[in-house]
Amino acid sequence: MDRRLTLMAVHAHPDDECLSTGGVLARYAAEGVRTVLVTCTNGEQGDGPGGVKPGEPGHDAAEVARLRLAELRASADHLGIEHVELLGYRDSGMAGWSTNDHPDAFANVPLESAAARLSELMARYRPQVVVTYDETGGSGYGHPDHVQAHRVALAATDLSDIPDKLYYTAIPRSAIKNMAATLRESGIEMDFEPGDDFGTPDELVTTVVDVSAHVDRKLKALQAHASQGENIFPLRMPPQAQQQVFSHEAFIRVRSRVRTPAHEDDLFSGLR
Repeated sequence: MDRRLTLMAVHAHPDDECLSTGGVLARYAAEGVRTVLVTCTNGEQGDGPGGVKPGEPGHDAAEVARLRLAELRASADHLGIEHVELLGYRDSGMAGWSTNDHPDAFANVPLESAAARLSELMARYRPQVVVTYDETGGSGYGHPDHVQAHRVALAATDLSDIPDKLYYTAIPRSAIKNMAATLRESGIEMDFEPGDDFGTPDELVTTVVDVSAHVDRKLKALQAHASQGENIFPLRMPPQAQQQVFSHEAFIRVRSRVRTPAHEDDLFSGLR
């Protein structure tokens, strides 16, 4: 492939592409940057049709995967993602679920094997910028598949030696506090009360990208994952809160081969 500016986002499940990177995927696609989404699992442990939960009677993992991958394709269309690559691993389920022990679960796949597959994709698309989660799976989330996606992305970056910049997604603590305040003013209670240690310390955030022009596309992408709507709290926010929460996306720059300012507003800073 040609050496176009290319962004590769490495995510664990269908719908993960939206919340932390939907804005940058949409923005850079609109700018003509090649966008590549790598989704590591098929999302079998999500809600089934009719809201049937994993482990409940009638939950069909194969049907859930089929539905969620169809939703992923619709989401990618809304975000303008040029290439969607599916690694096809089995969803491990939330931390502590019995599904964590399945031998084919993504969390149990040998790191070298998964990293080799992702490295091949890096060699094909040659991304200058790769985005994934931090070692906790994203601001302390801890989902086994998110943690494994982090490990695989790092290993593939090392193995391929192709990306010039590597970023982790971030949720700044100040943004969480602002969101909570906005919701309280709107009379809406959050599903949980974030503690002072929830999210990413602001001093670790290196990059904040303005994606306000693409909030509508990000919302449409989220709405495309209708089967998981019960689990997507931002969809229940009032429009003014959605605009506030979705207008910027934050990242931690962890590796760079190019000179960059300490604080950036562009993932491709130093590469244009």
